[in-house]
Amino acid sequence: MNAKASARNRPVLVWLAVAAGLLLLVGANAHLAYVAMTTKPDCVAHAREGADAAAKSACRSE
Repeated sequence: MNAKASARNRPVLVWLAVAAGLLLLVGANAHLAYVAMTTKPDCVAHAREGADAAAKSACRSE
């Protein structure tokens, strides 16, 4: 392979690398959305209870 052929293929390789990166990004985001929608973690104990808690827990039945 000579220098001209190598220089001619460089834009193709760059675009293939960009496409592969975008596919990886889309796939990772799709996996994140799938896991977020299909799992429901169990309730966990909170560090603070009462008036200084960050928000009302949805796990408590009051």
